Amino acid sequence: MERESAAAPSDAELVARLRRRDPRAFDDLYARYHPRLFGFLVRLSGRRDVAEDLFQDTWLAVARHAGRLAEDTDLAAWLFTIARNRYRSHRRSALIELARAALFSREPAPAAPGPEGAADARAEVAALEEALRSLAAGHREVLLLGAVEGLDTAQVARVLGIREDAARKRLSRARAELAACLEKRNAERPRRGSTPPIPATDATDRGARGGSR
Repeated sequence: MERESAAAPSDAELVARLRRRDPRAFDDLYARYHPRLFGFLVRLSGRRDVAEDLFQDTWLAVARHAGRLAEDTDLAAWLFTIARNRYRSHRRSALIELARAALFSREPAPAAPGPEGAADARAEVAALEEALRSLAAGHREVLLLGAVEGLDTAQVARVLGIREDAARKRLSRARAELAACLEKRNAERPRRGSTPPIPATDATDRGARGGSR
């Protein structure tokens, strides 16, 4: 799976190969997008076990429909739309207790050498996880798509089925809600704690520059 870095095909090339039913195109598609899709589903559902099932369902749907793609398909938007729809279908059939679930599947990297730096990094990530988990579902998903996964505003709008201006406004409101939540949690944190406040821009700027005000 390291071959992608040598001569990575563009998404447009992948679409063309998928339409021709090139047997290796699906492998290249999976190699490129599976970490992002799985991470998105983990954070959206709040449960790794649920995300694993939804992830499998997503790729089964991709395999079924890949040969019928339109030439101008936006692959990222198409894939995240399928993943989001699988999650929404799951929510309709089962109650997901997001408040007690872990939002991220990966361990945070130590911010500095030594146990104190690692503890501070974990505390910052935990605060962000808790804040994201407390957001309204619509705000959480737009932040995950735009800020975490790096989709541009047009792609986010396509995934959510809304206009670009509506996606831009929703992202702006979601960032404001996240910032307010983090500010409140930092204010309530005991003063003896050494963890510094987390700027809202650190949590949302990645890939979201086109979607903020």
